[in-house]
Amino acid sequence: MDPAVAEFFRQLDHPLKAEFAAVAGLIRTAGPAIEEGIKWKVPSFKSGEYFATLNLRDPKSVQVILHLGAKVRPDVTARLPIEDPAHLLKWLSHDRAMVKFRDQTEIDRLGPAFQAIIRHWVTFLR
Repeated sequence: MDPAVAEFFRQLDHPLKAEFAAVAGLIRTAGPAIEEGIKWKVPSFKSGEYFATLNLRDPKSVQVILHLGAKVRPDVTARLPIEDPAHLLKWLSHDRAMVKFRDQTEIDRLGPAFQAIIRHWVTFLR
């Protein structure tokens, strides 16, 4: 784990702290090229470009925003063709989606499907 991310979680005061750490672990281990760091003041993940950011605003769910970096990509004009048989993605725009987990049981049950989405998502990064 990146030292800055470890320190972030050490200091985090959130009712779902353990669940956020579990989801971060799923992202971190979804592929060998995935790195983590603090971007936008929260743990974020990159594979060349940042693509996933934890959203800590909701005290009742773990949210992950999937994106293609900080800026809208003009070459991406349609919804990304991401396979999502578990229906985890809530599309926020054509190149941005949110995944939400309510609790550790849901994280455990849907973790493999989430990691498959992560592996597919990073194929669209530059």
